[in-house]
Amino acid sequence: AAAELQGKYQKLAQEYSKLRAQNQVLKKGVVDEQANSASLKEQLKMKDQSLRKLQQEMDSLTFRNQQLAKRVELLQDELALSEARGKKNKKSAESSSQLSQEQKSVFSEDLQKKIEENERLHILFFEADEQHKRLEAELRTRLEVLETDAAQHQAVVDSLTRKYTDTIEKLQNDKAKLEIKSQTLEREAKDCRLRTEECQQQLKNLQAALGSRLEESLCIINEKVPFNDTRSNRYNALNVPLHNRRYQLKLRDLAGQALAFVQELVTALLNFHTYTEQKVQIFPIDSATDTISPLNQKFSQYLHENASYVRPLEEGMLHLFESITEDTVTVLETAVKLKAFSEHLASYLCFLRKILPYQLKSLEEECESSLCTAALRARNMELHRDMKRLTAVFEKLHTYISLLALPSTKPEGLLRTNYNLVFTNIAASLHGFHDVLKDISKHYSQKATLEQDVPTATQKLITTNDCILSSVVALTNGVGKIASFFSNNLDHFTTSLSYGPKGGREFISPLSAECMLQYKKKAAAYMKTLKKPCIDSVPYEEALANRRVLLSSTESREGLAQQVQQSLEKIAKLEQEKEHWMLEAQLAKIKLEKENKKLKNSLSGHLTETTQERSVLPNVAEQKKETTEKSLKEPIKSTSLVVFGLLNINICLLKFLLCQAPDVESREDLIKNHYMARIAELTSHLQLADSKSVHFHAEVSMQATSVLKTVNPFLNFPQASVMTDELMTTKRSYEDQLSMMSDHLCSMNETLTKQREEIDTLKMTSKGNSKKNKNR
Repeated sequence: AAAELQGKYQKLAQEYSKLRAQNQVLKKGVVDEQANSASLKEQLKMKDQSLRKLQQEMDSLTFRNQQLAKRVELLQDELALSEARGKKNKKSAESSSQLSQEQKSVFSEDLQKKIEENERLHILFFEADEQHKRLEAELRTRLEVLETDAAQHQAVVDSLTRKYTDTIEKLQNDKAKLEIKSQTLEREAKDCRLRTEECQQQLKNLQAALGSRLEESLCIINEKVPFNDTRSNRYNALNVPLHNRRYQLKLRDLAGQALAFVQELVTALLNFHTYTEQKVQIFPIDSATDTISPLNQKFSQYLHENASYVRPLEEGMLHLFESITEDTVTVLETAVKLKAFSEHLASYLCFLRKILPYQLKSLEEECESSLCTAALRARNMELHRDMKRLTAVFEKLHTYISLLALPSTKPEGLLRTNYNLVFTNIAASLHGFHDVLKDISKHYSQKATLEQDVPTATQKLITTNDCILSSVVALTNGVGKIASFFSNNLDHFTTSLSYGPKGGREFISPLSAECMLQYKKKAAAYMKTLKKPCIDSVPYEEALANRRVLLSSTESREGLAQQVQQSLEKIAKLEQEKEHWMLEAQLAKIKLEKENKKLKNSLSGHLTETTQERSVLPNVAEQKKETTEKSLKEPIKSTSLVVFGLLNINICLLKFLLCQAPDVESREDLIKNHYMARIAELTSHLQLADSKSVHFHAEVSMQATSVLKTVNPFLNFPQASVMTDELMTTKRSYEDQLSMMSDHLCSMNETLTKQREEIDTLKMTSKGNSKKNKNR
């Protein structure tokens, strides 16, 4: 490692020297380019100065040109004036005309020269300007190129410096790490040397001890063991192997998943065959309107029998799953139910072989139909090939599964070394099965879309095609799940086949495996008989402490029962007194209101009514007082007597209100308000009673649980039965009290309903009396 690092370091040093030399060259180039850019900048300044001079000259020339143009205009004006004057006096102006012509010629020549000179100056200025612009553009482009080159060179230089510093830091860190690692390796090497010496010494001691123990064991075996069955595979196959519970649970889980997948596959196959039968009855000829061909009749007849061939696959897989339990030893030699599944698969393969010619002929007959287009014919031929491939895949699967069933019936039919190859081929066949079904799904979907465009296509045909397509999709998904499941668990299937007796490599025959399972059951039953449950016991000191707690709990229970009874009696008395005084207050209030109304109505002449009210009021008050005195004098036996007394008072109060009310509406309002108040009070009393009963029930249940906890340790003592009897009696008494309270509540409800009925009858009678009075 150190030599490799030294070589890497040398390579990096060489690269660094090369990059350093390149850096110097680049620096020189950058300096030269900077000098060139400075000279170009100076030339650019000079050109700018010359350009400014030319611009100034151009401005002066343009100013001069403008002056000359103004002068020419003035001369032209003067010439026009002179011509106008010359027409008036031609004779007198001949001499002046000659002079003017000479002046015109002089001015024209001067003007022509100035124009030519101006044009020449314009041309020179334009050429100089163009040359300056071109030179300036060239210099600017060259300056930009030089600046970009300089920036690139500077970026390269910066990147190289950063890279150089990073590599130096990295090398320094690596060097420090390697030094630390070398020190640790040296220390570990010293420790390893010491350990190896110790291990060698321990190995020598162990070899000596094992040699002595081996000699003793051989002597014991030779003297004491008359027969060693592990030397022979034939006898060793009868020995019970070590039970691998995890392997069995894993295998049962896999079998359950396989059962679910096979159930999905069976459902999809049933749907596919059933909907195919319906399709044959509909297309290309509908059996409802016309007779189909004999070929399709036979084909539909065979398809109708699909359930008798497909259902046994699910049953065979179910029996195989039920044979794999936690207590058994599951290998190919003991998987007897796999043979039945192979037979069911063979029967289904015979069914596929039987319907294949009819299916192919049916597709050919459909192609020969007049409704079949070229595209539909092509799809039918693709399905023709797919059905052949499907039958071939099933034949391949049946072959491999029948090979797996051989070790449980004929172990010489399949060598153990070929198990792995068989499982691999099954996985490949399942993937091929999935590919075939994907092709069938694709081609059938195309066929269904083409059949929808046929002019004679009915809604029944479209729905049947959709059902067939959905069943094919379900079949494809189910087979895909089975293929992925088998491929994912292929290693488990192949590696777990070496399960067998200790010291042996395999089971010799199915008979020996069956005998081994019987021996295993006998051994398990013998081990169960050896395990006896220990009898639970309680220490003496703990039992005495629990007895004291039990006695104190029974005493406290009796005291609490007495307190509950006393509190119930007090509550009943207080409720009776409360009802009495509340009724007194209501009667006094009503009496006061009626007296006030009487005083108001006495002025209008209702003297007869006031006398009747005064005669009724003492009677009602006397009745009320008598009932209350009787209720106070009577001993409180139960809350039902209180309720009946209150009901009598309510009835008397109701009659009093009916007599006092002057009209029907006021009577109904009074009755309504009174009974609404009474109902509210009664509901509050019911809620209070319910809450108290719930509280007492919870308290009793807590006491019962505490008593049970204390009684459980004493179940083996003679006093336990007496204590349990007492507990049961108290429990029954509390239950009886609860039932009495519930009966009491029911009776209160019944009395309330009776009161409502009486109120209704009184209302009706009052209405009738009021009508009679009006008629009078």
